[in-house]
Amino acid sequence: MEQYSAEILATLDKWWGYKSLRQGQQEVIESVLAGRDTLVLMPTGGGKSLLYQVPTMMREGVCIVVTPLVSLMKDQVDQLRSRGINAVAVHGGLSPRKIDIALDNCVYGDVKFLYVAPERLASEIFRARVGKMKVALLAVDEAHCISQWGYDFRPSYLRIAELRRLVPDATVLALTATATEQVAQDIMYHLAFEDKNVLRQGLMRPNLSYVVRKVDDKVEQMCRVLSNVNGSAIVYVRLREKCEKIAEELKKRGFSAEFYHAGLSHTERALRQDDWQKEKVRVMVATNAFGMGINKGNVRAVIHYDMCDSPEAYYQEAGRAGRDGMRSYAVLLMDSYERANALKRLEGTFPPIPAVKEFYDKVCASLMVAYGEGAGVSFVFNEYKFAEHHKMSVSAVRNCFKLLAQSGYMMLTEDSDHSARLRFVVSREDLYNFREQNRQMEEVLLAILRQCEGVFTDFRPIDVENIAFHAHCEESQVVDVLRALWRRHIVEYRPRSTSPMVMFLCDRVPKEDVYISPEVYRMRKESARERLEAMLGYASQEADGCRSGFLQRYFGERDVDDCGVCDLCIERRRQGRPSPASESAIARTIMEEIKREGSVDAASLARKLNVPPADIALVAEKLTAEGEIYSVGGGFVKKNR
Repeated sequence: MEQYSAEILATLDKWWGYKSLRQGQQEVIESVLAGRDTLVLMPTGGGKSLLYQVPTMMREGVCIVVTPLVSLMKDQVDQLRSRGINAVAVHGGLSPRKIDIALDNCVYGDVKFLYVAPERLASEIFRARVGKMKVALLAVDEAHCISQWGYDFRPSYLRIAELRRLVPDATVLALTATATEQVAQDIMYHLAFEDKNVLRQGLMRPNLSYVVRKVDDKVEQMCRVLSNVNGSAIVYVRLREKCEKIAEELKKRGFSAEFYHAGLSHTERALRQDDWQKEKVRVMVATNAFGMGINKGNVRAVIHYDMCDSPEAYYQEAGRAGRDGMRSYAVLLMDSYERANALKRLEGTFPPIPAVKEFYDKVCASLMVAYGEGAGVSFVFNEYKFAEHHKMSVSAVRNCFKLLAQSGYMMLTEDSDHSARLRFVVSREDLYNFREQNRQMEEVLLAILRQCEGVFTDFRPIDVENIAFHAHCEESQVVDVLRALWRRHIVEYRPRSTSPMVMFLCDRVPKEDVYISPEVYRMRKESARERLEAMLGYASQEADGCRSGFLQRYFGERDVDDCGVCDLCIERRRQGRPSPASESAIARTIMEEIKREGSVDAASLARKLNVPPADIALVAEKLTAEGEIYSVGGGFVKKNR
């Protein structure tokens, strides 16, 4: 595919000003240009956006990019527009009119990139427009979310298969940093790849040193790391309360620190993130709500105060360190209770099936959805408050939703920006008879009736900006009127929200009629246990002799070399011991040489393998202790059985 090379570099230079690509990027771009469905496994910060942006600029048509991160959408759209490339994003924070305009521009205009949240794929307005678009490429970011057996399954991703049927001629590019062999196969199956095609870019991060510290005092060890490593840092914890407590402790000890979790308002989170990115705050203590879509290269340390439940989650979060290629550290702190607490947490994450049915009933009741109603309707839902009120873990809440989504009842959408919604709770006749000596209120009501359809039968998204324009007032005045009408029981009004939403996939049924497949439940729990055991294996002192190598093998890489910079590699070098991989190769060569020659001496074998003679002697001692060989003079002879 050399014919593409010059055109790729010319396109890269024209639009991005780069003279060359990173290692592995050209192979992916050429695969896409050749029309091959492609799954790419690439480390976090490896430059995934160029893999779909470059080929799109070389071909006619639109590239649809499916991503769960609204912040990433907005950032990418802004960056592309700054380069003179037309791009739009469609998500829940836009009014129907703005979505209409954006999609029309994709059909009739010169838009090259359409970013869309997976939850939007099911809407009729979107599906109708997509059929009219010339779609050249379908890029799926965070593609592991489509796998039901992956660590971060999101039911809304399953709708991408429906989108593929609407654009059968489009090539598919699936992108993820974390996919085991099973998950990779699942991704290709759900995205209907014509041929299996996985390109692995290598998960080795030579500049990132993985470290595990088993300590009794985590706070002291955390402070020691932050004192020894300069630059920005992230400290990950599981619970909000602990998040705030640790940030306060760091401040007391003289560190510039702040905390971040989903309990903060959207504005407060944005301000804190901005302060951290601009170096006004050095250490961000956060739950896993922090980090996705953040482009900050100079993070020198990512410290996990609490262990993740899977290598996938750990690799994603730890990988936020050292994106600029400079030496950085990923440190996991472990205490003697870690394993027991993790296994206990796993059990709490998977409530029994009868409890899942109870959960369904409680959600319906809390949202005041009557039996036989609800299908297709979405409600703002605060999973943290619900979990606290019903004495559940947030992980248990999310797993219950995933089981209910797989069974076709309801799903928790994570599109984090939702437009205002309105419904009249009085009839048209009652509204006509409603009299209020308030000209502004009359103007707003008139604008709503003229601009908004269906508001007497169901909650409908409304465009506050558009209503303000037609009512000849400010947006804030429209909001004041809507709140006044709500207090007068004329309307039900839900302001614009950044909270997750519950979408009912069917009408509410009695909890006795809810069916959760025992087989699906069992497989999800077993899969979660396997991932947890793998994470505990990573944290062990052995970890196959190298932390980075352990992660690479977990994600299916072959012929993995030791990184040389993790704590295990450094300790082994300090003690003058060969790596487990080297030991295995030396042992195999000793046995092969003995079988062929009868005996072999350490000096000649050391020259042949280009390793220190001491390594040969160490392996020979182990083989002798295991009864495989015995020593005669300067050579080794296989022991007679």
